[in-house]
Amino acid sequence: MAIAQASVRLMLAVLICALFAAGALVHRANAVQGATRAPIAASSKSKSQSGARTPPNFVVLLADDLAFMDIGALGGEARTPHLDAIARRGQVFTRYYTSPLCSPSRAMLLTGLDNHRTGVATIPETIPPEHRGKPGYGLRLDAGVSTIADRLRQRGYKTYMTGKWHMGSGTGDLPNSHGFDRSFVLDASGADNWEQKSYIPYYQSAPWFEDGKPASLPKQFYSSAFVVDKMVSYLEADSRDKPFFAFIGFQAIHIPVQAPARFTRNYLDTYTEGWEVMRIARWQRAQAMGLIPQGAPLAPPPATNRRWADLDPGEQALFARHMAINAGMIEAMDHHIGRLVAHLKRTGQFNNTVFVFTSDNGPEPSDPMAMSALMGLWTRANGYSVSADNLGERGTYAFIGPEFANAAASPGAKFKFYTSEGGLHVPLLIAGPGVVARVRSGAMTTVSDIAPTMLEMAGGQAGPDTFDGVSLVPLLNGQSESVRAAETPIGFEVSGNAALFKGTHKLVRNLKPYGDGQWRLFDLSIDPGETRDLATAQPARFAELMADYQTYARANGVLEMPDGYDSTLQIGKNTLHKLAKHYWWALFLAAFGMLALVIFGYRRIKQTHVRRSAA
Repeated sequence: MAIAQASVRLMLAVLICALFAAGALVHRANAVQGATRAPIAASSKSKSQSGARTPPNFVVLLADDLAFMDIGALGGEARTPHLDAIARRGQVFTRYYTSPLCSPSRAMLLTGLDNHRTGVATIPETIPPEHRGKPGYGLRLDAGVSTIADRLRQRGYKTYMTGKWHMGSGTGDLPNSHGFDRSFVLDASGADNWEQKSYIPYYQSAPWFEDGKPASLPKQFYSSAFVVDKMVSYLEADSRDKPFFAFIGFQAIHIPVQAPARFTRNYLDTYTEGWEVMRIARWQRAQAMGLIPQGAPLAPPPATNRRWADLDPGEQALFARHMAINAGMIEAMDHHIGRLVAHLKRTGQFNNTVFVFTSDNGPEPSDPMAMSALMGLWTRANGYSVSADNLGERGTYAFIGPEFANAAASPGAKFKFYTSEGGLHVPLLIAGPGVVARVRSGAMTTVSDIAPTMLEMAGGQAGPDTFDGVSLVPLLNGQSESVRAAETPIGFEVSGNAALFKGTHKLVRNLKPYGDGQWRLFDLSIDPGETRDLATAQPARFAELMADYQTYARANGVLEMPDGYDSTLQIGKNTLHKLAKHYWWALFLAAFGMLALVIFGYRRIKQTHVRRSAA
């Protein structure tokens, strides 16, 4: 029975992936301790009994696929009182950029390096065979690459991680080999939030690991609750005589979008007017809040996006409910962040803890049900339900699709995976000792700046010989309004989608299916929606930034994509390859069965022919 079920699931997965491949899917040195400095912890409560300042604790909270305006402090619909409190007592960065895809962003955050220099240039699902194993494209942290956990542990910190990892689970790949004392992590792009199972055919199951060994989830499990509970258990198990670094990678709000019903119910009527209304409303709020200039144009949606009015009532109800679950999942994450904050307050650790909250990239546009009708069979075979009656609980399979993803990314263009503003521009909040409160910073900042910032706050040296990013300490303590010269070029690239920032200008290229491979130039100071290409009007500036990008690409080992590369086709091909690797025995049995049928049929035909001849 088990073999039969596996064979059925395999055949479904193979059929789905064949359609993926047809284009149906839309979508260096060892750790350096550094010269010792006085930590910048500024709270009087962070002093030891002798009067010396003690290094701060660090809590890094990383959301998954969260848009720039998704939290309350930045104009989102979801209720996020605990994140809003962090924003009020710290700094909100309004010009902060990450990579457009999950694993590269995580590698950059933890190392302070460009993703290609970490070994995690892209993700396994999208890499073409021409890039596999090339320098920077091992899809695991390279030997000799130090994480901030490595560096802080050398300075006497206890280091912990829970949640999404997605940077390899082979020998030496997991967090326990990269500076973390304790860890309970998921090595996949996503997974179910209520139980231990896969969310797409690419994965057999949900690969969780504790301290480098395969682990099973408890029966009572919800992802945001569990990663906080596990982190609290690690903090409680150790003495408090040393500072700690705690890194939590939430699954919220990655597909499948799931949430406890009590949170989802708060938003049942919030999104019923559709994605066009939501996108315009966020654009208007962004202007009212001073996040973009008054009158800054809003980019039109991608040409393939549907109009809300063209959906039938059932489809409208489904997507409005999925967005309600999405907002509920954000609120649930915030609720559990509040539980962590309450724990730190009870234990007297809160006042000496620096909080960092951000997202790995912009909102997720995938609509798995649009891949093929067979995806519905796969979800049902795996115990999932796609229905407008769902509230996000166990068995729910929800997703917001490209239209609501584009609305969530407002006032930016496009969404996750692409280097338009919707894919790169996400929230960053930092609060705690040494951070001037209630400040909004428009300084150019990147995901690679987080590691050097924490190292300097801990008393270490965060220089250009150690990191590609720069320390944000001068911004945090109010000594400066910028940490880079205005004309410093800053590049990003993942799977051919690329951008380079310099001054107020941005050079950008996006590949298929939502891009055309053409380079464009925008002035974000007046056009944050990327609506007016200046490449022809400003040819000298365009050429200057193109030269800067080529310099960036050479310095970081960026490989050009194969001719005709399409991420949707590549996901399908890589999924088929992985399925063949894992289910070779089922394929063998299927081939053997087909051969047996052919032989049996041939013999029957031959026997029939002989009987007729004899008659």
